[in-house]
Amino acid sequence: MYLKRINYIIAFLLIAAFTACEAEIEQYTPDAGDIELTTFVALGNSLTAGFADGELYKDGQINSMANILAGQLMHVGLESFRQPLMKDNLGFGGRLVLGVVNGQLMPVPAGGNPSPDNFVNIYTPDAPFHNLGVPGATTQHLLAPGYGTMNPYFGRFASNPASASVIGDAMALNPSFFSLWAGNDDILNFARSGGEGAGITPLSDFETYYNMLLGQLTSQGAKGVIANIPGIINIPFFNTIPFNAIVLADQNIVDALNAAYAAAPHVSFELGPNPLVVEDNQHPAGFRQLQAGELVLLTAMAGISGQGWGTSEFLPAQYYLSLDQVDEIQTATQDYNNALISFANNYGLALADIHGVLGAAETGIFFDAIEFTTAFITGGAFSLDGIHLNARGNAIVANEFIDAINNKYNATIPKVQVGQFSGIIFP
Repeated sequence: MYLKRINYIIAFLLIAAFTACEAEIEQYTPDAGDIELTTFVALGNSLTAGFADGELYKDGQINSMANILAGQLMHVGLESFRQPLMKDNLGFGGRLVLGVVNGQLMPVPAGGNPSPDNFVNIYTPDAPFHNLGVPGATTQHLLAPGYGTMNPYFGRFASNPASASVIGDAMALNPSFFSLWAGNDDILNFARSGGEGAGITPLSDFETYYNMLLGQLTSQGAKGVIANIPGIINIPFFNTIPFNAIVLADQNIVDALNAAYAAAPHVSFELGPNPLVVEDNQHPAGFRQLQAGELVLLTAMAGISGQGWGTSEFLPAQYYLSLDQVDEIQTATQDYNNALISFANNYGLALADIHGVLGAAETGIFFDAIEFTTAFITGGAFSLDGIHLNARGNAIVANEFIDAINNKYNATIPKVQVGQFSGIIFP
């Protein structure tokens, strides 16, 4: 009798626990909280546009961070979100796919002929676009009138390529809510050129431009979410080829290389991994070997494997980042992110910590029982260009935006299941 009574009590407790859990689930109701979603506009660069695999193409746009976020906002009142979709999955023709080259998986050109409609302006006054992410755009570019004549990605959907600005087209929509993820290209354009191209936008200029953008976006009372800058030098583009990528297993080759550099005692080779020999105009000899901590760009891969870069030929300066350049990039990223914290506080906006979530991926993060890292191809979050996210990476980032919005504006916008999105397609 005593045992029977105990069983009744246990059964009662289990039923009560189940009922409590069930009630808690039923109490979750998607809600917009303190935001109004008549019109949502997304501004930014390639990370907002859905650029992936070296190109802006239709499927990438459909799986863009902005479109994923907009889809979740539709659960709490947003009615429409239009994107300037390409007509096919080739875009302007630069898309990469995964292929097998000499027995190894490598990104290769997709091939094919892009639709001519991808190259013409598709703006219509009756249906303007809400995703105003423009690949390659810096903060200054988002403010620039006539930017459509300089950037074909904006030129194809600007209200007037010769005179319109991205911010102007955004404000013409009278947004009630916005996202702004800008500043990445202010640093990235320098980094991806090996420090040989345009310099990093000075912090004071970045702050001026960003303040101008927010001043206009919030001028009619709109609320919004901004995002910080990911750790640029930690993405696969800068971390796939090691500084000591020349692995020698034949003593005869070691001897031949040392003989070739006999007049340069600061260069030497041995069995095993060896630093690449690079062009360096700051060095008395005009060349040297890389040091630990210096970064080789992913775009150097073909030259290293096929043209002797790093051994018989110097690796050109635009294909690596020196220690000083790495430090400059890291400093700018930290300074920008500190400024973005201030902007979020001063304007009362939500701040998505993309730097944090992608930084955690360096050692591995899990979503839907899937591990994501920053490894090239196998990491699961980045696309084949090593810079931009794939669909799953965009879903991870969109959820971070949603978390920031929910926390700031007392909303309960549902997040997406990352595993429902596709990763890199293997041959």
